[in-house]
Amino acid sequence: MTKVRQLPYGELAKKGLNIRLAMEEATRCLLCDDAPCSHDCPAGTDPGRFIRAIRFRNFKGAARIIRENNILGASCAEICPQEHLCEKACSRCGIDKPIRIGDLQAFAMEQENSMRISVLEAGASCGKKVACIGAGPSSLAVAAELAKMGVDVTIFDENDKAGGMMRYGITPSRLSDAIIDQDIKAVTDLGVKIVLNKRIEKDDVAKLVSDYDAVYVGVGQAASKMIPNMKGAELKGVTTALPFLKNARINQGKIGDLGRVVIIGGGDVAMDCASTAKQCGAKSVTVSCVEDWDTMPASKKEVDYVVDLGVTLIPAYKPVEVCGDDKVSAVKLVAMEGSSSLALDADTVIFAVGQKVSDDYKNIKAEGKVFVGGDAALVRGATVVEAVKSGKDIAKNIAKFLHI
Repeated sequence: MTKVRQLPYGELAKKGLNIRLAMEEATRCLLCDDAPCSHDCPAGTDPGRFIRAIRFRNFKGAARIIRENNILGASCAEICPQEHLCEKACSRCGIDKPIRIGDLQAFAMEQENSMRISVLEAGASCGKKVACIGAGPSSLAVAAELAKMGVDVTIFDENDKAGGMMRYGITPSRLSDAIIDQDIKAVTDLGVKIVLNKRIEKDDVAKLVSDYDAVYVGVGQAASKMIPNMKGAELKGVTTALPFLKNARINQGKIGDLGRVVIIGGGDVAMDCASTAKQCGAKSVTVSCVEDWDTMPASKKEVDYVVDLGVTLIPAYKPVEVCGDDKVSAVKLVAMEGSSSLALDADTVIFAVGQKVSDDYKNIKAEGKVFVGGDAALVRGATVVEAVKSGKDIAKNIAKFLHI
């Protein structure tokens, strides 16, 4: 395994393809008639077509294909779990190894940015207005699709920057502000207006319904879950994943002395917390999860990355108590099979055990002019590419409702 150097907070861990390497990789494509990779992309990004375009040096065409199907193509190229989707379906899997579809998508998006091109156009005005609550992936997808149909769309968000979970729930070493901003620009270039620092309460939806032809609620799962009845969860030094990641992003990694960090959880969010803690100067970082190595939900590349940073992983253990008087001092863990237990010294404990819709929007229903989608409509949190698919589907339903 290649050793990854410890990066300063916010510096990208992933290095992209140059033109020569991108052309070599695109040439490996078998140009399948049925393009199984394209069938396995939730957002319909159509890798089969954009790889063909890259192969023939039509970089602008590749960018257009991606943007037409996935308005968040730059972000998805960086964080989408391609190894479980399009790359897993690649026909070359039966020969040697799959095409590096994610890296080729990132290359096309880099060409779009470097050439300063805009590949999409807003549709002629249809006279309809739609409001979107939340500026996360699903709302951005809804807005872009409707704008292409000529709808006047306004997005409202409580934060000072758009992007939702992409911005505040993922470490910038995986997804930088610059890449998120590139995708946001693709949306606003279609005429979509984004109103920031504007919190829309659940009770405010009725006012929006009277002012707009339709309202989309795409608030996402913006609250962290906590293990019920966890003893010691109230101690100082105990937090959850989303507040920790958001605090680090807002303060550019300058969040004080973390000391010895223990993270509970085995998904990509837990790995984001681990790499963030490392890059913020934690003395040590340990991740513990109930899953074993084979069933850990985090992607292999993210697990490999945090291990290369020096993070310790303890799979197949569950937390039973956070210890301390006023402030956390240790975490007690018990093996899932019950044969052993251990106590980890800790100054900071971060629970990364899932997300949920905030109480303000809990149980909101789609009815009349109100549409609900993205993570707000799901039992579990979705990936960004799944949120884009949800947004595209909702946009079609809104268009049908508006008769456009």
